[in-house]
This record gives sequence, C-alpha cells and structure tokens, in this order.
Amino acid sequence: MKIVKLVALIGTIFMSIALINGFINGDFFEDGSNLLENPWGIVSLVDLYVGFGLFSMWIIYRENALLPKILWIILLMIFGFLTASIYVFYVFHKSDNNLLKAIHGHHAKQYTEMVE
Repeated sequence: MKIVKLVALIGTIFMSIALINGFINGDFFEDGSNLLENPWGIVSLVDLYVGFGLFSMWIIYRENALLPKILWIILLMIFGFLTASIYVFYVFHKSDNNLLKAIHGHHAKQYTEMVE
C-alpha cells in the first residue's frame, strides 16, 4: 500500500512540474493545433482520452455519491493524470491499508464477504 501511495505522490509531483512548464513555456492553443497536424499527436490524444475513459469508469464504479463522481471526472478531463495521481493517493490513503476498500470503494464489503 505504501508503494502505491509513493508512486501516486511521485506522479503528482512530475505531472505538476510538467503542467507548470507547459503553462509557462508553451501556448496551449498554438501547440495544440500543431499536435493535431501530427499523426503521432493524434495517436497521443486518442491514447490519453481512452485512458481518461477507463479511469473515469473506475471512478464511477468506486465512488458512491454522484457529486464526487462528477467532480473527479471533470478534474480528470481538465488536469489529466495529475488528477488521477491525486485520486489514487487519496483512495489508498483513505482505505486504512485495505486493498479491497481502496480498489472497490463502497463495493468492498461485498468482496470481503466473498473472500471470507
């Protein structure tokens, strides 16, 4: 559990540095249009949004209330995997070292009963 939180924390740090660098040194709209002119730029965007979709499905499954689901997904779409890193750190920290609770959230009880 500690290693997952450490990796999530490292991901948060690196994503923060990358985003800050992009905002300071780049032009979002100009660089974005260049990205769309490059076939590998398009591949990268498709890859990114497939990842967003898959990670969003886990958030929808794991979270119990509608508002947290919506907020986490909006943040994911805006800040990308910076949000995913923060979310992973958050859920593993909140899980009291219970892997089933970290992964399954409010569904964890049914999986605990299956294991017992």
